[in-house]
Amino acid sequence: MRYFIRFAYNGTHYHGWQIQPNASSVQETLNKAFSVLLSEPISIMGAGRTDTGVHATEMFGHFDSEKTLNVPVLVHKLNSYLPKDIVIFDILLVHDDAHCRFDAKKRTYEYHINTVKNPFLEQLSWYVNQKLDVDLMNEAAQVLLKHTDFQCFSKSHTDVNTFDCTIFEAFWKLENDKLIFTISANRFLRNMVRAIVGTLINIGLKKISLTDFENIIASKNREKAGFSVPAHGLYLTKVNYDYITK
Repeated sequence: MRYFIRFAYNGTHYHGWQIQPNASSVQETLNKAFSVLLSEPISIMGAGRTDTGVHATEMFGHFDSEKTLNVPVLVHKLNSYLPKDIVIFDILLVHDDAHCRFDAKKRTYEYHINTVKNPFLEQLSWYVNQKLDVDLMNEAAQVLLKHTDFQCFSKSHTDVNTFDCTIFEAFWKLENDKLIFTISANRFLRNMVRAIVGTLINIGLKKISLTDFENIIASKNREKAGFSVPAHGLYLTKVNYDYITK
């Protein structure tokens, strides 16, 4: 039987989602917890691969087990067993062909910037003390919706079949002392959101124009785009599936 897991994590102390040698990962931590508590080897597939230091307020994974699970009891045991920076919200029985990565119709990320120095946000938001033109940044964000090829924002030497992504929404919102960028798409390239945010920051600082932004996208050249903002301000916030309502 195939089960989906809905969970969240603070990525500060992890070298991203994916298992890697000699480094702590969210995937490895979950695999161990599920394997111990279910008394069988469990290997969890994730809906995405967040980088070192990136957080998730909603992430999905799936695993297979022959056991019929008592979900409330297992969720309670998992949350007692897991470290404090990972939480399990729910475990869902799905059809055998369900795939948390390939079946996802939309993913949403947020990037958090604090405009006033706050020591309590040090690992959860990026502090920017320069004046940003948020209206201009929002104009540039709307330009993204007109394009599909985002090679200029992709990490170099990435092994992908296509750089095409469909962006559904992209906007900045100022909430008190926090500036939050929200972006939703059917898929994202490696480092894409952080590179987009860095380029939009350059727009907000008036270092580049809207015309420059259009030309950067058309160039398909990562070197022409802006810097990659720090990982600790990035959050995966939502993953949508046709067969899961929540």
